[in-house]
Amino acid sequence: MSPNTPHGRVGRPPVTSRTQILTAARRLIDRDGWDKLTIRRLAAEIGIGATTLYHHVRDKEDLLLLLIREYAEQIPQPELPPEPRERIITAAAAIHDSLAAWPWAAEVLTTDGFIARLGDSALWLVEAILSGAVEHGCTPEQSVYVFRSIWYYTVGEILVRAHSARAQAVDELPTAADFAHLGDTSQLPRLAALSEQWIKLATQDTFTLGLRAFTDGLLAQSTSVTPQPQAG
Repeated sequence: MSPNTPHGRVGRPPVTSRTQILTAARRLIDRDGWDKLTIRRLAAEIGIGATTLYHHVRDKEDLLLLLIREYAEQIPQPELPPEPRERIITAAAAIHDSLAAWPWAAEVLTTDGFIARLGDSALWLVEAILSGAVEHGCTPEQSVYVFRSIWYYTVGEILVRAHSARAQAVDELPTAADFAHLGDTSQLPRLAALSEQWIKLATQDTFTLGLRAFTDGLLAQSTSVTPQPQAG
């Protein structure tokens, strides 16, 4: 053997970079969807064994959270207004716009208490909403109610739009013809009258308008009456 011949393993070097792993994971998600991502498929995409990959990530859930944390670090920080209500709206809109660009992340985070698992870079917007609510007159407990309600509204809007976009891509969205049967339904006069406009009206982007109205209602309710949890 020549003295210049390298010793050890020949071929693709082992991947030890988290950046390489996350880049490959994003590539798979963009191509096939986050639900198709598995540790085995990611290892094959990179060209290493699944056992090697487990040295860097515990499981798929851990991998997705790493992706979300990395993405959160790249979110530009908007200038937050000093007025509490406007600060809440600005922070919530920033959350919406960030997740709208990566809707699968919203789907991954649809579990109560998810913020305990995120890094600080993803939580400053949550802090902005909580502090805005408290400065407006809410108790700390009520500020959580305000944030959670806004979060549900925001994630719901993102997921509906993302699923609608996928349906539109394969021509599966309802059309005016699907509402034609309402014209003969005397018990549904309002729906029947709006049937031809429904698709156009329902697909309008009214998130910010709704966010302002929703925030006003939440703050008014929280500062006048403490919401009681529902039984069951």
